[in-house]
Amino acid sequence: MDDWNTRTKLIHSGIRRSQYGEVAEAIYLTQGFVYDSAEQAEARFLESGPDEFIYARYGNPTVKMFEDRIAALEGAEDAFATASGMAAVSGALTAMLKAGDHVVSARALFGSCLYILEDVLSRYGVSVTFVDGTDLDAWKKAINKDTKAVFLETMSNPTLEVIDLPAVAKMAHRVGATVIVDNVFATPVFSRALELGADVVVYSATKHIDGQGRALGGVILGTQEFIRGTVEPYMKHTGGSMSPFTAWVMLKGLETLDLRARAQAATAQAMAEALQWDSRLERVIYPGLEQHPQHVLAMNLLEKPGTVLSLDIKGGQEAAFRFINALKIMVISNNLGDAKSIVTHPATTTHQRLSDARKAELGITPGLVRVSLGIEDTDDLIADVKQALDAV
Repeated sequence: MDDWNTRTKLIHSGIRRSQYGEVAEAIYLTQGFVYDSAEQAEARFLESGPDEFIYARYGNPTVKMFEDRIAALEGAEDAFATASGMAAVSGALTAMLKAGDHVVSARALFGSCLYILEDVLSRYGVSVTFVDGTDLDAWKKAINKDTKAVFLETMSNPTLEVIDLPAVAKMAHRVGATVIVDNVFATPVFSRALELGADVVVYSATKHIDGQGRALGGVILGTQEFIRGTVEPYMKHTGGSMSPFTAWVMLKGLETLDLRARAQAATAQAMAEALQWDSRLERVIYPGLEQHPQHVLAMNLLEKPGTVLSLDIKGGQEAAFRFINALKIMVISNNLGDAKSIVTHPATTTHQRLSDARKAELGITPGLVRVSLGIEDTDDLIADVKQALDAV
């Protein structure tokens, strides 16, 4: 299996067939498991084997298939599937941190990630230092001997800043800190975060992995010691594990992930190039454009520069709303990575809880619109955006 290419892994990794030899993965919709004897139950609670299960909150054959498949894709030793992407982020952090620990994080993050770091962790005595993720000197000054973890998005939401992960990881590892990376925007297809220095990678499987707007899910990937020794005890007792049906949905999503992500990235690149000099826009933000501040870095770290771009529309929020409302193909929602193209206004949705000053600091202007490209026809999507700009 280690020699298989990505698309083969996404179809066949982690398969567990029952005695019936089914082609599609089986859904084991059960909350518990039956033992042949009291002695067997005792032995399993003491130490479960790779295909022995106790309770669905602890593990399940369908969930295990998803964990094994995504681990094979990521090149990780192990994985723990969670109920949502935020369960993965909060679980990875809180499972390893305690009062008195120090975390250094990039300041440009998804709103809920900021909430975990600013409000939740600080409530329990964990100190957090935020830095400009693109400034390596800032990382160097913030990371110290008390730093237990470093947290960042490989590509930030929604301004698409790209962080020099190898350089940050090197600084963190010098003091023994764990590097936790949210790799959603980069996708497991285009980024090998573990090879670039990350110790732990988290995904919202709700995004590209499902890719069809059906279910919430997440996953934490890392060494077997971290996943089974640190994450699993915390997650199984706090209840953030993935359901068997969701795991089956995610397995079906993984089968087409590579095909979808490549089509979406190609459309994102084409749209960015078609719009980059449009006079109705303040800027087009996409790492695949040479004018992007981290273009060279993105091309070195990522196979493709992602499936999302952001448009800063002249005229502020009023113009942005007029643009969004004029779109005919794209749907208005706060998800991303879907087969359908999706548009949202971050300042009033995903990042609305931030102060105006914080939004300005992060580059989230009133005119900024985040566009997640789907798998519709590229020419149709570009035409849709242009006619919506005409309406502005």
